[in-house]
Amino acid sequence: MPQDTHKIEIADEQSLAFDGTRLVSTVSQILSDHDLNQSEISIAVVDDPAIRVINKQYLDHDYATDVISFVLDFDEAKSRLTGQLVVSTDTASSMANQIGSTMEDELLLYVIHGMLHLVGFDDKDPTSATEMREQERHYLALHGVEHRWQATSPDGDSH
Repeated sequence: MPQDTHKIEIADEQSLAFDGTRLVSTVSQILSDHDLNQSEISIAVVDDPAIRVINKQYLDHDYATDVISFVLDFDEAKSRLTGQLVVSTDTASSMANQIGSTMEDELLLYVIHGMLHLVGFDDKDPTSATEMREQERHYLALHGVEHRWQATSPDGDSH
């Protein structure tokens, strides 16, 4: 069995403090759990104005959002994934205040959610959304986080 080689990088392009090690370990766990042995993932941690520009440019949505994920290359036969996540600490902070959580726990949820999209999950219908929420709960629980999904982001995702 090949040894896992995950290259996971974080580009911090905003002003709030967060635990990058926690994000990297979670991404690595999700990759390993989905048998992706050769992976490169970049995580851009940005503010709302920056994620709004990316959302408009690539998805034609003119609003800030929590997370955007891009699959750059996926080769199931070679167990390889190259992808990018863009997450907003502004949105994480705002949502955390609304639901009584912390910005770091909310940011962790966004990274988990984005990674689940990268490994093939979606939340476009009630059945797949339920399955995705179960996966999110599983990965959050590994960090002792119990999350409450109470609000809805502008793209209709419930976080």
